[in-house]
Amino acid sequence: MSEFTGHQNNDGDAERLLAHRLRETRKYVGFTQEEVANYLKIPRSSLADIENGQRQVEAIELTRLARLYRQREGYFTGEDAATRLPIDLADLGVLARKAEHLSEQDLSEIVRFAEYLRAR
Repeated sequence: MSEFTGHQNNDGDAERLLAHRLRETRKYVGFTQEEVANYLKIPRSSLADIENGQRQVEAIELTRLARLYRQREGYFTGEDAATRLPIDLADLGVLARKAEHLSEQDLSEIVRFAEYLRAR
């Protein structure tokens, strides 16, 4: 599913964005559906329905998910404007030199994290 950008044209787009971001964030932070469902005190199938856009998430559930995932609710709903931090090219050089000594697994995790940040 592609990431939606800009203003949401209709409720369907907003619901798909919400479902997509909830699913991708859960996967990124490494929780299983079972763990998150237990945290919310709902059946795992209900969480799967939320993440597939087949069930609306209740306001209290979204608040608890945002707290669990350490994100603002607006990130999931698309209300927070995407912001980019300015980056200095010299900073990239420092990062590259430090990355030389990381394991393949660590480098893979950094790439995954960068993709997560880009999707925000």
